[in-house]
Amino acid sequence: MFKLIEINKKNVCIIGLMGSGKSIIGKDLSKYSNLKFYDTDKEIELKTKKSINEIFEKDGESYFRKIEEKICLELLKKNNCIISLGGGSIINKKIRKAINENSYSIYLKVKIGNLENRLKSSKKRPLLNKNSNNKKTLEDLYNDRRKFYEKADFIVNNDNDKFQVLEKIKLKLNSYAKENKNKK
Repeated sequence: MFKLIEINKKNVCIIGLMGSGKSIIGKDLSKYSNLKFYDTDKEIELKTKKSINEIFEKDGESYFRKIEEKICLELLKKNNCIISLGGGSIINKKIRKAINENSYSIYLKVKIGNLENRLKSSKKRPLLNKNSNNKKTLEDLYNDRRKFYEKADFIVNNDNDKFQVLEKIKLKLNSYAKENKNKK
């Protein structure tokens, strides 16, 4: 099993669009690695005592992004944890810088059609709730964020079986740790 010290990183962060499986994969990876798990959206809800939808409705997206920045930056300083970042957090330059400095980043890539199917009954996605053309919204978000997602340390397709994805991530992290250990 990999140790973060062996990969010269404080934590592992998981990035990707909403519905890509960041929370599910992150929780499973934290159990495997025996590291604490944080979901930035859950942390925002705990700190504000409001749902993400409520924050968007009452305070607006720019207010949400300010809170998101503060919480993400706090979490990205932590050691020995797995962090699932909100899909849009990657657009923030300070968050990207903290990811690059502190984290081994994993991008969960999922086809837009699969995301659309996964999210069609979700009521917890404010960027989708206000728009009836979810496919177009997802495509636009992907096109805006893709250049940032694709700079991740590891990109893995998460369209199908989460167990296969977890195995690929474990193998990658273990081999990366061995490579780093051999460099020392």
